[in-house]
Amino acid sequence: MSRSTLLRALLRQRVLVGDGATGTQLQSLGLRPGDCGLLWNRAAPDLVREVHQRYLDAGADLLTTNTFSGTTLALAAHGLEARAAELNRAGAALAREVAGERAFVLGDIGPFGGLLEPYGETPPEVASAAFHSQALALIEGGADALLVETMSDPAEAALAVAAARAAGATCVIATFTFQHSPAGFRTMMGSDVTAALQAVTTADVVGANCGTELSLDDYANLAAELVAAAGGRPVIVQPNAGSPALEQGRVRYRTSAEEFGQAGARFASAGARIVGGCCGTGPEHIAALAEALGSREHRRG
Repeated sequence: MSRSTLLRALLRQRVLVGDGATGTQLQSLGLRPGDCGLLWNRAAPDLVREVHQRYLDAGADLLTTNTFSGTTLALAAHGLEARAAELNRAGAALAREVAGERAFVLGDIGPFGGLLEPYGETPPEVASAAFHSQALALIEGGADALLVETMSDPAEAALAVAAARAAGATCVIATFTFQHSPAGFRTMMGSDVTAALQAVTTADVVGANCGTELSLDDYANLAAELVAAAGGRPVIVQPNAGSPALEQGRVRYRTSAEEFGQAGARFASAGARIVGGCCGTGPEHIAALAEALGSREHRRG
């Protein structure tokens, strides 16, 4: 049985625990805001391993590669587009090394950083090629599944999922970021939950992460909507640690680890099969989540 097949099987048996934010953890180890975190996959691999190890020790079943802005299009902002394949392969290999047989590795594919035509200047075929090359590198590096995350445009998400499939991924996860609107939860492009999930019909797992000014109560409601619209597919929910607040010029997330763990149990009760964290979450949040979901007991068993 392949690891991707095992992952899908486990999703039917119990709720899996995702990890938390990567960027803020790297910043706590010295990464300067605005610098390219992917470069640390080669320049500071021990520190990237340390972040993965923190989450593994906290109880995460899934480790997400340090490759969020890893397409050639996104890396061009740092003049690193020629190193995209190298940095993505390295990111996947580092997570694979830490995960061993204790966790699964999710190859992280985020938005390319622009807008598709006709809203922006990027032709779909250019974005598709960028996603495809990133997906290939992540698979070569040892990713068990590919995570297309933080998507606001269903058309972009569909391109990324298709590119992941074309690259040979046997398990693809797709998540959108939602915000409040008078008509309910919507992506930045105005798509509701049903329309967003219908855009990625070939994804094995669907859901949401991040979210603009969404509380944990909001995410509990969103989780129920996602489950209803998923068509029987497993749902993943990875919210921020509540809504951020600006304190003394710095963005802070006030949700405690205990509160996050309690909320995660509510998401699972709503039907989510993977629960993890996004902005503002750290190993302490994931440890509380693993405890609330009983993940540690499964590991000991």
